[in-house]
Amino acid sequence: MGLEIPDEARLMQPSLLAFIGDAVFNLFIRERLIMNKKGTSHQLHILATDYVKASSQSKISKALMDIFTEEEAYIFRRGRNAKSTTIPKNAEVQDYKYATGFEALLGYLYLTKQKERLYQLMEQAAGIIEMHGTQGR
Repeated sequence: MGLEIPDEARLMQPSLLAFIGDAVFNLFIRERLIMNKKGTSHQLHILATDYVKASSQSKISKALMDIFTEEEAYIFRRGRNAKSTTIPKNAEVQDYKYATGFEALLGYLYLTKQKERLYQLMEQAAGIIEMHGTQGR
């Protein structure tokens, strides 16, 4: 599974990259919580929300931007700047755009089988939320 040619993923609609990136990050966070925290599925779901909500992903993006490669920065910008067909209900528009950029990058790394880099960024993302929390963007 995955695209053989990075150019195919590079040219994919940012919303599609974000669609798969959202799923990859959600699974990563849920697995991390199951391994590291005790609680019911409902309690873990509430904890997971702190990592995956738009304001958290915006904070993550801004913290990690300086370490993106040129290619990663390009994919992130395409995702961030893409026109959205949905209006965020519980998020600021800017946070939503940065979150979409972050998810698009994760989707791109996943589809191009750059698993080591994908996990490196997701580990750092989780660490940012765990260290600083999501309050006080």
